Amino acid sequence: MTEGERRPAAVPPGYTTTPPPGAGGPPVATTEPRAVSGQYVLAGWWSRVGAQLIDGLIIGIGGVLLLVAITAPFSIGFFANDGVGIAALIVGFLIAVVCVAIVALVYAPAMMARTNGKTLGRMAMGIRVVRANLRPIDFGFAMLREVAVKTLLFGLLGGLTGGLANLLDYLWPLWDEENRALHDFVVDTRTIVDR
Repeated sequence: MTEGERRPAAVPPGYTTTPPPGAGGPPVATTEPRAVSGQYVLAGWWSRVGAQLIDGLIIGIGGVLLLVAITAPFSIGFFANDGVGIAALIVGFLIAVVCVAIVALVYAPAMMARTNGKTLGRMAMGIRVVRANLRPIDFGFAMLREVAVKTLLFGLLGGLTGGLANLLDYLWPLWDEENRALHDFVVDTRTIVDR
């Protein structure tokens, strides 16, 4: 072979072409972002955590603002009377939980559909979510990923396993060769560096 020619890559037994990612042997441990099929650079675990923390803060603030908007007209006499009672506090807490849930369930899908895979936290960290088939992320797909899979499925599994399923979902990108969380496997997505 001349200097400019490249040798074909070794093909493992059982494959007639180059194997899919991960089929050629054990994953290579690296902390550096890697290119996905030469097109994207995968986001690291810390940037995903940072984006999640920022989005959690935004959801919390949004939930408080919604709570104030809903309950302000009814709480005018709340501070004037010492006999509010435990029932009123429980109802107020339940309304607060509902407000945060509404914001949490609408925020990510609405943002991701509008920005093709980004939330404010992901924008701040310079990352976004892409589908493996390269189709754009619309509201329906974002609802599937963020609400049905991440919130409902892993929420249910987390409740049944004492939080173990949630912990595994959050930590899985640390040892997956494509930095995927378990919810990424379910919906076939990747989190990449947004260029």
